[in-house]
Amino acid sequence: MAHKNKNNTSPYKTRIEKRHKDKSVDVLRSQTLAGKHKKPDTIYELEEANDRLRDFFSNHDFGHIGHETRLQLAQFYRLLMVQQGKDNFTRLLSFKDIAIKHFIDCLIVDQMTKLTFPLMDMGTGPGFPGIPLKFLHPDQQIILAEGVQKRVEFLKSVRTEMNLKKLDIIGRNINPYFAYPVNGVITRAVEDISNTLGNVLTCLKLGGKVFLMKGPGVDPEIQPALDKFGEWFQLEKDHTYTLPKSENHRRLLVFKKIKPAPTIDFDEEPWPED
Repeated sequence: MAHKNKNNTSPYKTRIEKRHKDKSVDVLRSQTLAGKHKKPDTIYELEEANDRLRDFFSNHDFGHIGHETRLQLAQFYRLLMVQQGKDNFTRLLSFKDIAIKHFIDCLIVDQMTKLTFPLMDMGTGPGFPGIPLKFLHPDQQIILAEGVQKRVEFLKSVRTEMNLKKLDIIGRNINPYFAYPVNGVITRAVEDISNTLGNVLTCLKLGGKVFLMKGPGVDPEIQPALDKFGEWFQLEKDHTYTLPKSENHRRLLVFKKIKPAPTIDFDEEPWPED
């Protein structure tokens, strides 16, 4: 005699409900992964973006930035946000974050140290800090180096759209076999200091400088970098600071090249990985 189902539930119905539940979880997981590419809710028109930048800059001790530079930043903001609707270029989407954590974060370096040109922005991504610095130094040569092709295409479109002169774009990752001579390298990428110094040892001229825009927890990287590359680089500046009227803490490290690089056999450069 079959036992009565006291709960009055159907095993078949239970299996179907579980199957639908598992499918819903898979869909939710896919949506979560896709959600990593976030799109801006609002893209302000040029005039309003310029006005908002003026207010943010004034409130964060950056009122000295002139109208022309601010207008260029507003135009760049619009180009970046339009592209963000297609490609995942930045995690910062609110206008406040872009104004402070992108624009002020890039521009403030020019106040704390004397940049050396030609200046290469290594691993620039969608153009940080190189493009904001280009607005400050329109007559100086700046090189944007980026290995991701869709970002390279975006940088080229920005250069054309904004008619930026003396802005070179190199579509490759920088390694010890890169020999294009520069007097300065700047980066705010998360790459370890030792890796950065090793990758620019060949291209950086004697006396040239590496400007590293880092977070406050960079200490564990410094001594290993000096142990490995102290023969060729000296740490010239280690500046701790906070973005004005914010809680965003930063470190600026400046290394100076003090000895010519070892000779490299450029015929041995490995093919890039697919």
